[in-house]
Amino acid sequence: MSDAQKYWQANIRLVIGCLIVWFVVSFGFGILLAEQLNSIRILGGYPLGFWFAQQGSIYTFVALIFFYAWRMNQLDRKFNVHED
Repeated sequence: MSDAQKYWQANIRLVIGCLIVWFVVSFGFGILLAEQLNSIRILGGYPLGFWFAQQGSIYTFVALIFFYAWRMNQLDRKFNVHED
C-alpha cells in the first residue's frame, strides 16, 4: 500500500470517528437518551437531555472541528504533506 493510500485511509478513519462521536452526542444523547438524561440537572436546573439537544451537540461539533484540525496536522507531518 502506498503512502498516499495510507494517508487517505487514516484521514477517512478520522472523519468516520468524528462523525460517530457527533452522532452519539447529537442523536443518542439529544434524542434517544433524552428522557433518561433529563433526570440529571445541570447549570441552574436545566435537564441534561434538553441541554444536549440544544447546546451540547453544538459544543461537541465545535470541539470536533478543532480536534480534526489538530489531528490532521499531525497526519500531514507524519506523511510529509504538511504546509510550511
